[in-house]
Amino acid sequence: MAQHNLEKQLNILEYALSSLWRHRLKSLSVLLVFGAVIFLLASFQMVTQALSDKAKQVLVHTPEITLQKMSAGRQEAIPLAYGDKLAGIFGIRRVVPRIWGYYFDEVRLANYTVMGLEVAEMPEGARLDTTLASGTMPGPGDDAQGWAVIGCSITNALDLAGRDTFSLFRPDLSLKPFVVRGEFSRDTDILTNDLIVMNLADARDLFGIPAGLVTDLCVYVANPTEIETIAKKISETLPGVRVLTRPQIQKTYQVVFGWRSGFGSICLLSALAAFVILAWDKASGLSPEERREIAILKVLGWETSDILAVRFWESVIVSGLACIVGMTAAYIHVVYCAAALFRPVLMGWSVLRPDLHLLPRLAVGDILLILAFTVIPYLAATVIPAWRSATVPADSALGG
Repeated sequence: MAQHNLEKQLNILEYALSSLWRHRLKSLSVLLVFGAVIFLLASFQMVTQALSDKAKQVLVHTPEITLQKMSAGRQEAIPLAYGDKLAGIFGIRRVVPRIWGYYFDEVRLANYTVMGLEVAEMPEGARLDTTLASGTMPGPGDDAQGWAVIGCSITNALDLAGRDTFSLFRPDLSLKPFVVRGEFSRDTDILTNDLIVMNLADARDLFGIPAGLVTDLCVYVANPTEIETIAKKISETLPGVRVLTRPQIQKTYQVVFGWRSGFGSICLLSALAAFVILAWDKASGLSPEERREIAILKVLGWETSDILAVRFWESVIVSGLACIVGMTAAYIHVVYCAAALFRPVLMGWSVLRPDLHLLPRLAVGDILLILAFTVIPYLAATVIPAWRSATVPADSALGG
């Protein structure tokens, strides 16, 4: 009995393949449109996952806790003296001041991220050299000023090919010169693409920040498992300070990428809905030739369930091929084309966008999610109308 059912299904599958070949132009058009819809949805899913993984990877060595002073919901400069108040909290390795901000280049209409810090004061400062493609960071005892380490896009924006000096305007419109000491690797482009790192004193001079004030304080802890406990103690010691932990920053990146991807996916769902409606319309509106074909099959002894099985296998074959084509194209688009179609949506407002080399990690859950949004609605849109068409009386179809 089981062998008979298997042979029957194989015969139905063979007939479904021959039916698709007879209507190959129609099948190919549906396959291409369906594959395009899957390509768009899978690309968004892959880009989001790759960006989240990339952000998590490069944020591993960020400070465990960051302190910022808030006033009326806006960030303002924080006094260096706040760091002395944290001396009594057990578990803090070091408090490192930092100045950072955005520098607007009116010529190129681009924002640069400027960060001033004392590299030698950072617990992992010596490891920053591993993020550089060329040059070195200043080491302990190096009090040189006027240096800068820049991101890849800064080199192109400032046209530094063949030279290692550039100047930026202070608030009073006087020029402050810098010497390029190194360039960040492209592996960290998601954070360093538009970044200029310099000495803390140089950043204070560039932005005109008074002595004794910095943008924020970076707190490094001895035991990463105690981050939340120490952050709570800091909040109690400095009530007017916003305390940001590394896990919160990582979660923020994931939320931002997820929100943008979700927004794009919702927009694409309208295209998917239109495709499903089209498939439903085509499946329910049979041509006279298709009606005669169903009538002949019934005269030959085919049952309604057999005709439904043919439609089901046709839909499975088309949707399966569309998934293979769509996901393969999405992988090529993300890996080899750097998600060129969706970068303006996912990479934000910056003019200097990083040239990311993304490697998507598509989990089983992501594949099932894509199938749930595409294949299942398509099967419903073709098999259910097929049941209505299979109930057409043979004599009426032949007579038409």
